[in-house]
Amino acid sequence: MGESKDLETGFLFASPSFFSGIARLFDLFGQFDAYNASPTSEEADARAIYSDWRIAGQDLRNAFYQFDREREARQGNLFERRCAK
Repeated sequence: MGESKDLETGFLFASPSFFSGIARLFDLFGQFDAYNASPTSEEADARAIYSDWRIAGQDLRNAFYQFDREREARQGNLFERRCAK
């Protein structure tokens, strides 16, 4: 089982481009302040909570994979040392 692609937690925030960043210099009335909106505040909250739990699950999965790799490396070295005696 491989590691999944990393998820992002900032889905409610717009990801501006370089040119929109330059345009913001001349935006005197805040017209470029756009966010990824949800139809209702409940849906926005539900999406944010879902995203937070997915990120927590991804962090746990990555920690388990890293622990397993380190454990296998330690046990492999221990086995090789015992066989070399």
